[in-house]
Amino acid sequence: MYNIQKLNSISPVYHGILPDTEYNVAYEMENPDAIMVRSAGMHDMEINENLLCVGRAGAGVNNIPLDKMAEHGVVVFNSPGANANAVKELVLAGLLLASRKIADGIEWCKGLTPGEQTIEKQVEAGKKQFAGPELAGKTLGVIGLGAIGLQVANAGVALGMDVLGYDPYISVDNAWRLSRSVRHAMSLDEVIEKSDYITLHVPLTDGNRGMIDAGAISRMKNTAALLNFARGALVNVADVKEALVQGQLRVYVTDFPEEALIGVRNVVLTPHLGASTPESEDNCVRMVAKQINDYIKYGSIVNSVNYPSCALGRPTSPRISVA
Repeated sequence: MYNIQKLNSISPVYHGILPDTEYNVAYEMENPDAIMVRSAGMHDMEINENLLCVGRAGAGVNNIPLDKMAEHGVVVFNSPGANANAVKELVLAGLLLASRKIADGIEWCKGLTPGEQTIEKQVEAGKKQFAGPELAGKTLGVIGLGAIGLQVANAGVALGMDVLGYDPYISVDNAWRLSRSVRHAMSLDEVIEKSDYITLHVPLTDGNRGMIDAGAISRMKNTAALLNFARGALVNVADVKEALVQGQLRVYVTDFPEEALIGVRNVVLTPHLGASTPESEDNCVRMVAKQINDYIKYGSIVNSVNYPSCALGRPTSPRISVA
């Protein structure tokens, strides 16, 4: 019987992969063999000597001390791509929100009241202030062609957009799945300079923190829309805010609200809804549950963020390992 500690509320779909006859899964537990986590911070946790692995039900792992885990021989898994469709759908909503001033229009309609003019006349007189461009025929720049960026790029093609994709580290599998209509951008500058809509789909690293700053914005069209559904810190918020005020950027749509952005004109904020679907949560938990099971039972490592891949599969004959 293996013990697995849950640090967050986890979808119960793991029962189909981690049966109760083999695994004891609970919130309160001493010396677990594995941990399942979503957003709980683990940097201050003590690592017990029994711990074999950590499964993060999601893609980002900034809440887990990866180097510390590796030093203790603990493999950390995540679930890349499990929430890709959910985020893609929200990005598509973001494209429409960036174009048609839908959020502003909704708020304006809340203030409509019968008076000297009928509601219908007020609507006809006021709707012109919410006019915005169509997506078809516009250039969509997708920075990062991982599981989410790939789907966004292909969806952009389906919407009739001219899609520019940039990712110097694109995997072979993702390259095969990318629509042939997506044009290959040779540099980040090419995407920034040519796109009407720019959407970010890269992990946050020390190297790309604040990658969209005043310098990058100065090379954009002043009619460009910037979308950030990846990580808030990829964008220098102060520079974006100043660009919006000065008319150097048309709109900023992000899933990462910050105090400096609240109430700013031409900013559309959503409360980190990217993976907030029941389907996404189930997919993430299924993936990490399988990874934990395969590692504990067979030593197989798939989708680890701190150890090399070693997809062994189920043993069908004796194995020899060298430590």
